[in-house]
Amino acid sequence: MAYDEKLADRVRAIVGPRETVTEKKMFGGLAFLLNGKMFCGIAHEDLMVRVGPARYEQALAEAHVRPMDFTGRPMMGYVFVGPVGTRTASAVGRWVTESLDFVGTLEGSARRGGRRKLAGKSVR
Repeated sequence: MAYDEKLADRVRAIVGPRETVTEKKMFGGLAFLLNGKMFCGIAHEDLMVRVGPARYEQALAEAHVRPMDFTGRPMMGYVFVGPVGTRTASAVGRWVTESLDFVGTLEGSARRGGRRKLAGKSVR
């Protein structure tokens, strides 16, 4: 799956150079991570935005926004913003800034490698 490189460049311009922000190819697109946690990304022409559970319903009520859904089950707290909703720099800036702000409030580190400890054993 390809992603919109121009939209990726617009996100990069908003984020600017930060040691804490990285890019990673995920979901067949591109994800932007703050301290290892995804805050936004691009799939095809859509902007993926992590708004969090408290803002989820409010975000879905906005124009050109729909649930983020890869598997037939929406991911709560994440939305897709369609191309019409990201036409302007200010619109992209608002979504990216909101997602950065939300992820910046999360505690703990990102889970790595898909493993977790359970009763002294690694479990996938």
